[in-house]
Amino acid sequence: MKQALLIIDAQYALIEGGAGERPVYQKENLIQQINLVISKAQAAGADILFVRDTDVAEGQGAGFDIHPQIQIPEGAPIFNKQATNAFHGTGLLAYVKQAEIAHLVIMGCETQHCIDTAVRYATVQGMDVTLAADGHSTAGSDVLSAEQIIQHHNQILHGHYNVDHFSIVRQAAEDLFHPIHDTYR
Repeated sequence: MKQALLIIDAQYALIEGGAGERPVYQKENLIQQINLVISKAQAAGADILFVRDTDVAEGQGAGFDIHPQIQIPEGAPIFNKQATNAFHGTGLLAYVKQAEIAHLVIMGCETQHCIDTAVRYATVQGMDVTLAADGHSTAGSDVLSAEQIIQHHNQILHGHYNVDHFSIVRQAAEDLFHPIHDTYR
C-alpha cells in the first residue's frame, strides 16, 4: 500500500505568529513532532508532501517558507494553495491519485481550518487518513482556546467515516505508517 505524509501550512509566519497574529499553540512541540514523523515516513518509504498557504506572509519571503526548523527532505514536493482545501487547485489531488496513495498521514496548521478540511476531503477522495493527534495546531479563536480546538478535532475526526474510507487519530510516537484502519472496519 502506498502512503504519504502530508504537512500542511507549517510556515514560519503561521507557526511563529507576527503581523498581529498569535503563534500556534505549543509550537516547539509541533515542530518536534513533525520532524519525528518525517523521519518515520522516510524509514517507511512514504512520500513526504508539503502544502503552503499563499495568504501567509502575502505568499513571499521567509514568513511564507516552511519553518526552518522543519527538516524538509531534498526533493519533497511543495504545493501552494489559495483555498482552505489543500487539494483545491494545487495539483495535490492529481499527485496522490497518480501515485496511488491509499493512506495519508496528516500534520500541520491550522486545526480548525486546513487540517479539518484535508482530513475530511481525503476520505471522500478514497484514502484512509491518520491524523497525528499531537502533530497539528492552531492559534485558537475568539470562542475556543487552541487546546480546546485541538482536543475537539482529535475527538470528532477519530472514526470520521465516509462510507469506504475514514480517519483515525493517533499520537506521533505511534507507528503511523502501519495503518490500523482495518481493525475498525
